[in-house]
Amino acid sequence: MKTADPELMRAINRFHVLDTIRRHGAIARVEIGERTDLSATTVSAITASLLDDGLITVRHEGDIRSQTLRGRPRVMLALNPDAAWVVGAKLAANRIVFVATNFQGDVLASLVLPVRVDRIPTPVIADLVEDGVRRCVRDAGLGLNQIKTIALSLPGIIEHGTGKVLASSVLSDLDVSLHQAIAARLGIDTIIESDANAITMAQHWFGQARDRDDFVLVAIEDTLGLGVMHGGQLFRGAHGLSLTLGDMVMGAGGDNAVRLADLASEGAILALGQPDQRMSEAVRLGQGMAQVEGLLAAGDPGLRDAAARAGAALGIAIANLVALFAPPRVILVGTTLALGQHLLEPLRVAFANAIPASLTDLAEIVIDDAGDEFWARGAAAVALGELYGSPWGTTGPARHALQ
Repeated sequence: MKTADPELMRAINRFHVLDTIRRHGAIARVEIGERTDLSATTVSAITASLLDDGLITVRHEGDIRSQTLRGRPRVMLALNPDAAWVVGAKLAANRIVFVATNFQGDVLASLVLPVRVDRIPTPVIADLVEDGVRRCVRDAGLGLNQIKTIALSLPGIIEHGTGKVLASSVLSDLDVSLHQAIAARLGIDTIIESDANAITMAQHWFGQARDRDDFVLVAIEDTLGLGVMHGGQLFRGAHGLSLTLGDMVMGAGGDNAVRLADLASEGAILALGQPDQRMSEAVRLGQGMAQVEGLLAAGDPGLRDAAARAGAALGIAIANLVALFAPPRVILVGTTLALGQHLLEPLRVAFANAIPASLTDLAEIVIDDAGDEFWARGAAAVALGELYGSPWGTTGPARHALQ
């Protein structure tokens, strides 16, 4: 009979303890044991190690010397926010957004660089990322030598373990390794992650899914991204690949399959707009959906039909996700939500019509208009998750940078 790897089990237990402290704030050892189902001996050993490593601190509550609190002091454990600092970034077609955070994910500084990323070569993108990281770190009052990890998120299909970008709408040349280019410039451990996974982590750590270890997220932008959280961990495909929803086949059209991106991506919606100089300029500046929003308010019939078609297709796709994963919550994010009820009402109707009767009341759909900083903060959470020592992944245990 094959037994569990003791080192792996210790890593798993260490992660659970550290993550429990993060999620619940100052907490006693006995409560950690109750929430993790670990024995008192195991919790004591792990927390002693975390204290030795400087990752957590001790707080005393109910000190008898206090005039307001009486009784025996309770020993509470909390994260040490200064144990490490990371930088998270979101790479979009027309901007790069940075945040510097401490060990518990608090944003210390943020920065936005407006630049047409999708029109410049990868080495230049790496130069811009280097400049942005340096400026953001300085604004946070830190030195570059204090940054433990940089996590850069972008749309597309990313191989998590190697940082290889297999497909992306914002990179013009995939032959150049963005991962290696950034790491070489800054000399700091670098993670490349899909933006859908990054925003999924942001929702789990700071947003609409703080109370859920299992949920699905759909990012509705030019690239239709998918994030799946299972058991408090990101679900990844073979070789650690990120997931995409845009390639989901919705039907057959002549000799070619009709994919969700053909119906519901920003590009598909914008393509049906009236040829207009203002629209072209808005798309060029990355403000196409805001322009569409105004045209819809003015009653543009072509865009109204495009938004309804996109919403209906998304509703069917989400019903398929619920049937496959049975999540208690589905979170929708992304710039296409600017279409409002023109998109969402057809989505809800199509979802209700497509979902099996037995699953009608299973999943709630939550809409969240998350801003760019929140996406970048999710990238920072990906980096912090690595530092916390999460051992899961199809390619084996993650790095244990602080051990």
